Amino acid sequence: MAKKTKKFETPIDQRETFVSIQKNFADSDMTVVEKLKTLYALQQADTEIDKILQLRGELPMEVEQLETEIADLNAKAARLSDMIEEMNKFIAENKINITECDAQIEKYQSQLDNISNSREYDSLNKEIENQGLLRQIAEKHIGEAKERIFDKKNDLEIVKEKIAVRNDDLAAKKVELDTIVESTAKEEARLRANRDECAAKIDARTMSAYERIRESCHNHLAVVSVFNGDSCGGCFNTIAPQRLIDIASNRKMIICEHCGRILVNPDFE
Repeated sequence: MAKKTKKFETPIDQRETFVSIQKNFADSDMTVVEKLKTLYALQQADTEIDKILQLRGELPMEVEQLETEIADLNAKAARLSDMIEEMNKFIAENKINITECDAQIEKYQSQLDNISNSREYDSLNKEIENQGLLRQIAEKHIGEAKERIFDKKNDLEIVKEKIAVRNDDLAAKKVELDTIVESTAKEEARLRANRDECAAKIDARTMSAYERIRESCHNHLAVVSVFNGDSCGGCFNTIAPQRLIDIASNRKMIICEHCGRILVNPDFE
């Protein structure tokens, strides 16, 4: 009994020429005409899906941008709130320092009544003076912190107003987007199911080439039929007579020599 030879699959190269893709296209369990029809059906499904996505326009991107902006504004508001909280703690600490300074001043002043010499008197007065300076510094810190809190609270109010406006914008955009999505959901689901069914029948190398062509074309048409009897349906350049015969025969994949799109028999339409 003859031993069955296992077919070796070469890795897919995104830069490979269409000559190798055409060879691989013909070497398949499916007939060439079946593969061409499946490719064309895949392109039709993708085209209809593209139209649905175009209905949504810039809405998905606008929603995403608003969500990002709101997240940034919320983070900024949180930072401002943290700064205000830290400054309030700083004020509380300085108030404690003032209380301690007052206690020390009161203690030193009471000791002035019981001094025995001028040296002690000068020393106590120096301590009272130092505590008074520390008290003034603490009061200054409190005053500066209160001014900063006032400014930060104003900044926080501005940010909160922006958040409210952006949230309203986001809600409106989401309603608009959801309305469009809901109206096209069933049709999109049907088209995607058709697309998946077609894609499952096509080998990985051909699918890679198809996706690559779609990505490179401004209208995302990778598979087009012959237009007006002798022109490419993608770039509208004239197709050579021999190539027209090859396309009509449905025996191999034909690539437009001008735009690189896959050309199929107009009868597929």
